Amino acid sequence: MGAEEDQQSEEPRGKSISQAQFVSWKRQKDADASARKEEAARKRAQDIAAGTVQMNGRELFLHEPWVFDNTHC
Repeated sequence: MGAEEDQQSEEPRGKSISQAQFVSWKRQKDADASARKEEAARKRAQDIAAGTVQMNGRELFLHEPWVFDNTHC
């Protein structure tokens, strides 16, 4: 039992990949994440424009800055 456990711990887990393969995978992963983030931002902007979601403070300040103007009080 002990010898089998020692052999298994010396063997690498999974497949070895080259640095070029890793860089390619990382670029693809980052591109996918970026595309998802951009799509979510686009959908959020559409929903705000349609009035279907409530804006947070930053969005309210960017879209309706007159709300924060205290000079007319």
